[in-house]
Parts: sequence; structure tokens; C-alpha cells
Amino acid sequence: MGLSDQLLSPNKKAMVVDDCCNMIDQQLASKSGMSGIALKTAFTALKGVKPGYIPYVVEQLLPQFLTALDPLWSEGLEKGDPAAHLVASRSDTADAMLGVTDARIKNTQRQIIKGTYEKFRGSAKKHVEEAVPDLAKIVDKYTKV
Repeated sequence: MGLSDQLLSPNKKAMVVDDCCNMIDQQLASKSGMSGIALKTAFTALKGVKPGYIPYVVEQLLPQFLTALDPLWSEGLEKGDPAAHLVASRSDTADAMLGVTDARIKNTQRQIIKGTYEKFRGSAKKHVEEAVPDLAKIVDKYTKV
């Protein structure tokens, strides 16, 4: 059974999306310095696209993210601790997720979204890698429920 089957069931999906959005907010809150201010400003602009935009995007991307993470999760299952494997393989985990967003951004028509993504894409891998431990906890939590 793949991650999508486990985490996107009707009784889990909304909770997974909510936990992912909370994780994003916590990650943003932990950023400091000029790059942190710039990142927070960018997310404020994205939130202004329309009410509930970030949860909407998370919900839309979640199936593709889970499909991209499936091979890494499966490797981790074979090793006995899939969450720890995602963390240990955080570079590959980040690459898998950014591959999804890179493909998705090519088709967006909203210039504010495309421009914001392109502006931060160079530093995105570092930020995604920093979020992998929290993401792994979320995925692990809902595969066990």
C-alpha cells in the first residue's frame, strides 16, 4: 500500500493537510535574518492570492508529493524505520519534493506565484531539507493511525 493510499483516505486527508500547513507555519516562524524576512514576506503575498490558498496548494500537491516520496519510504520500510530513512536521505527527499513543485510551477498562470517561486528556488532545497524531519513525523504519524 502506497503513501497516497494511506494518507489520502477520507478520514485522514484533512488532518494531514492541516498538519502540513502547521508545519509550514512553524518552519517560517523559525526563519530569521534577511532571508527569513524575505521568505515570510513572500508567503504573506502568496496567502493574499486568495483566502485558504496555502491549504489549497498543499491539498493539490500532496498526492504528487506522496507518490514522489513512496520509493524513499519503501526503502525505509525495508530498513526498519521509514521516517528515519527520510531524514537520513533528506537531500533525496527534498529533490523528490522539489521535482514535483518544479513541474507544477511550469503550468501556473499566476505571475505572483511563478515569480515568487523562481526567486526562492535557489535556496529552496536548504529550506525543504530543514523541514524533512517534521514532514517525516507527519507521514509516520498517519501511516500508523
